[in-house]
Amino acid sequence: MKGHTYISRPVDQHGYVQWSDEENKTWSILVERQSKIIEGKACDAFFDGLALLDFPTDRIPQIPDINRILSKATGWGVEPVPAIIQPKEFFTLLANKRFPAATFIRIPEEIDYIEEPDIFHEIYGHTPLLSNQNYADFMEKFGKLALQADPKDRSRLFRLFWFTIEFGLLNTESGLRAYGGGILSSIGETQFCLSDKPTVQPFDVLTVLRTPYRIDIIQPLYFAINDFSDLFSILDQDILGLLSTSKTLGNNPPFYPPKEKQAS
Repeated sequence: MKGHTYISRPVDQHGYVQWSDEENKTWSILVERQSKIIEGKACDAFFDGLALLDFPTDRIPQIPDINRILSKATGWGVEPVPAIIQPKEFFTLLANKRFPAATFIRIPEEIDYIEEPDIFHEIYGHTPLLSNQNYADFMEKFGKLALQADPKDRSRLFRLFWFTIEFGLLNTESGLRAYGGGILSSIGETQFCLSDKPTVQPFDVLTVLRTPYRIDIIQPLYFAINDFSDLFSILDQDILGLLSTSKTLGNNPPFYPPKEKQAS
């Protein structure tokens, strides 16, 4: 069953969006409950970023306000975009230190989960760690690398992004902690990822490039790094060569069942 169709809100000449009272209330609900659930589950750098950005809890933060802080921290910024953009545009923005964020927020009926990334996912899930230099450098270098890759290989290459920036885990002295934005913006994923239910493997580039995923389920498999500096060193490897090897070897068996076909 297809969910609500989302359309990004227009941005004025100063970069601001006129959010409705209902949309601001949705943000407030999401921030309040997620801030409670990530205690003991998010990595320290994420909390550092939250403290730096100091999001309002009663309204959706405005992108220019976020950008003033991120620019000073790492030279990054957020770019308002339509609900869906093409891969080349996505990677070009990353290569230019701009993180795309669609200017819509989920409707109350879909507050627990939507398939498309909304502004809560992008702003709350990702921008706190854009204040971390290693994380930010990985994003920039990944964008540049993706633009060098053959366009037909970009979906496979995106697995590196999926299993780090979206759904990555970090080994810490206190145990595993989440840093992926897809985890930290999802109440269900945050609770699930550190339970005894998923499989957690050490991050290995070739393995990740051979690992398929689904976007519409709780992730059954996560990969863990040991430090944010690992992110940048990942891309110091011959990624395009490993990408070619991964195609030759083929995909690993998926950790999830095949997607059920919807009745027409």
